[in-house]
Amino acid sequence: MTDRVYPNAAAATAANGAPAPKTAPFPATKSQLYGATRPAYHPQPHHRRRRSRSCCCSVCLWLSLTLILLIFLLAIASAVVYLIYRPHRPSFTVSAVKLSYFNITSSSLLNSKFDLNVSARNPNKKLVFTYNPVSISVFSNGIDVGDGVLPGFVHDTKNTTLLKTSILSKSHQLDSSSESTLKSSMKSKKGLPLEIQLDTKVKLKMGALKSPKIGIRVSCDGISVTVPTGKSPATASTSGAKCKVDLRIKIWKWTI
Repeated sequence: MTDRVYPNAAAATAANGAPAPKTAPFPATKSQLYGATRPAYHPQPHHRRRRSRSCCCSVCLWLSLTLILLIFLLAIASAVVYLIYRPHRPSFTVSAVKLSYFNITSSSLLNSKFDLNVSARNPNKKLVFTYNPVSISVFSNGIDVGDGVLPGFVHDTKNTTLLKTSILSKSHQLDSSSESTLKSSMKSKKGLPLEIQLDTKVKLKMGALKSPKIGIRVSCDGISVTVPTGKSPATASTSGAKCKVDLRIKIWKWTI
């Protein structure tokens, strides 16, 4: 049994000699319409980026040169000031220390009183120091045993100023380790080793020029005193006392 073949309408019409009917075209899809209307992509040359990069490089170069020039001018100005004024740091000396009383209660409370004399010398001929109030702390084996404050003062050229103050500690709570260390030193024949520390800020005046305030710390050691047993104060040994002056520069949160 053979399969039947059904010719399509166009073939049948052609066979009959009549023209084939025209078929209606299908409407275009959205993707075809979008592709026909979208312009062709032509990549642009990167001239603007190159120009912006070259401009940034030029700005950075000029800023670097300006910074180097400012540093160079500052160095020259500092050298000129140094040659004209020959600045020197002030010097400090502990001239006398007296201990009126020093006792530790059964509750680990420290009570003490020191009478302190410190000599400050300005060795400069053209430089005046103006000091803020000076905070003073007395330490023994790294333990704080007294604190006080000196008023601010002006230190003229080639001048020596005597600073006097009393350092007190009233009911200062000690931990067990500090109490043990201090009691051991109190029984020692050498007495209590003392370190005296002064912290302040100073402003320099050179003729019409004034500097910003600079932090300084004066640290003095080589001092010892025995604890008085009666009402008379004990005089400390200061023959081996040495003091050094360090600058304290604060940068953001750090002090160097």
